[in-house]
Amino acid sequence: MHALALLMGLGAAVGFCIGLTGVGGGSLMTPILLYLGIPAPTAIGTDLLYATLTKSGSALIHWRHRQIQGTILLTQLMGSIPAALLTLNVISIIPVPNTTIMLHVLAFMLAMTGASLLWRRRLIPAAPSHDETAALVLSAKRLWLTWFSGVLLGILVTLSSVGAGAVGLVLMMKLYPELGMHRSTATDIGHAVILSAVAGIGHGIAHHVDLHLLAALTCTSIPAMVIGTRLNHKTPQHVLRTILGGILLLTGMRFILI
Repeated sequence: MHALALLMGLGAAVGFCIGLTGVGGGSLMTPILLYLGIPAPTAIGTDLLYATLTKSGSALIHWRHRQIQGTILLTQLMGSIPAALLTLNVISIIPVPNTTIMLHVLAFMLAMTGASLLWRRRLIPAAPSHDETAALVLSAKRLWLTWFSGVLLGILVTLSSVGAGAVGLVLMMKLYPELGMHRSTATDIGHAVILSAVAGIGHGIAHHVDLHLLAALTCTSIPAMVIGTRLNHKTPQHVLRTILGGILLLTGMRFILI
């Protein structure tokens, strides 16, 4: 009972953080599960489905409000989904232990996510004041880069469960600054949910998902995320993201040194 209460509390805390800052599905939950002694493949596989279930409501709202850019989303998925499936097949046959690979990729992605939060203002160009109506240019070069960003995220997220949100948003805004923050965030969340679902199901087939753990985490995370979302506009986002970014950067460095 104590273990169940702890897991439900952790699910609520991370869900609240996701709602408050938009970050935390993989970058917070996976390290926490590792610290609790959960094996890396199980922690990552379970967290991918946790992130899917927790963020799916937000993705649906963005879709209903027509904030998701369909062409960009589909192009990115054409890269990320095959890359995720190929990655799952590769790690199932190579002789190197999955845990070793996953911990190294996790350390890298935690550091990248932390850096993207700490230096977001420098990394992401300022959105145009008319971002909701800005003309979007879908050149062949941009679409190829979008596809390639999907490939990178497909590999890295499958191996770590981290990066589909914060790192994905930086890539999105770099490629399409005229898309604006709202539509970039919505499109990035849509991609993150689908990619996490596919990768999570793949990990489940490989027996890397603990369904009891997933249920305990998810039953409190969604209500907590709703509360966090409602408080989002009342909190100093820059301060929160700076603190969270510093924590993730230090956590990533710690995993690198293990």
